[in-house]
Amino acid sequence: MLFGWGLMAFGASANEITTWILSLFGHSEPNLQPGKTNKSRRLTHRPHFVAVHCQEVGGKNYEASMSHVDSFVTELLSSDAMKEYSRARVYLDENYKSQEHFTALGSFYFIHESLKNIQQFDFKAKKFRKVVGKETWSETLESTPTVEKEKFPQDYYPESKWSRKGFIRTRWALADCAFDLVNIHLFHDASNLVAWEKSPSIYSRSRQRALQFVLDRITDDRYERLPYFVFGDFNFRLDSKPVIQVSSFPPSHTLAVDWPCSGLNFTAVIICAHLFSFPQLLEFDNELSVFRGQLHELEIAFPPSYPYSEDSNQGREYMNTRLPAWCDRILMSPSARDMVIKPENEEKSIVYDNIGPNVCMGDHKPVFLSFRITAGAGKPNANKHKCCVVQ
Repeated sequence: MLFGWGLMAFGASANEITTWILSLFGHSEPNLQPGKTNKSRRLTHRPHFVAVHCQEVGGKNYEASMSHVDSFVTELLSSDAMKEYSRARVYLDENYKSQEHFTALGSFYFIHESLKNIQQFDFKAKKFRKVVGKETWSETLESTPTVEKEKFPQDYYPESKWSRKGFIRTRWALADCAFDLVNIHLFHDASNLVAWEKSPSIYSRSRQRALQFVLDRITDDRYERLPYFVFGDFNFRLDSKPVIQVSSFPPSHTLAVDWPCSGLNFTAVIICAHLFSFPQLLEFDNELSVFRGQLHELEIAFPPSYPYSEDSNQGREYMNTRLPAWCDRILMSPSARDMVIKPENEEKSIVYDNIGPNVCMGDHKPVFLSFRITAGAGKPNANKHKCCVVQ
């Protein structure tokens, strides 16, 4: 699988979103092939605006695989599943030769033909422009006027080792609803043993610092402040140290093993995480708590999004390399949350879930948020009772 995703869609149900995404990428195929789908699963209704945020564009072997990304995108945009999407914007950071700038992020935005009035912000001209046609931008995104892209400063990285981490921001206006969409990829846990040493871990602290860097950038005084959604691979992990304090778990859920290492013997505690219910694991999902008041998230009711088996026959199984964790999230500012949670929005029209629970999607299972926004929801004096996406 080429991408790890975060996805947001306006104006469609959970089943519609899942079926649409699987129809794009071929739900029965181990390799991504746009448009291969079962005819019986075709949709009668599609989301009006779809934002797909990808990380690790080109995969781990990006130097050899990057050439396949462009052909994949071309095929995707011309596929049958995309016929009703008359406008699209695709941003791919493919310039892997520039170590100081390369993030391997990819942001895809698809606009349904029924959505008549949509504009995108030009950060250089500082004004909105009408979105027409389909465009793909790659390599030198630093000079692309409709995106703001940054790689984290080197001293933000654990042990100051460069990796493909950063963010991409775009700004949109649907009717008179204006908001920012931010694609993000934060640092992973490089070592299980190091992650278990402290609570919170050094990796958690690095992610916290980097996320605050992004929030400071997108709310500074260079541009008007708008509601924002931040989604992608946050690499949030369970707080490992208390997890392995086995006194809080039934003995049947753990296995103590004498493990020789470099001439020393120590006892390694293996946590059989799959034996726990997800609410038990959520108790140790604490990384977002330091951003209380700055960022909101809807209630999580889906399994951890990582690390799933990459065996095409084991779509529901986790690998035993890491503790399962909710790495992939969709977060929002308080004002963005007000756009989503409205009295006129039926509860069933707001869905926060994963995609393809039984399908191998790579080591990360994509998550999505589907909802309807009201006209002018991002502006204080707007009419609160009109809907700007349902035609």
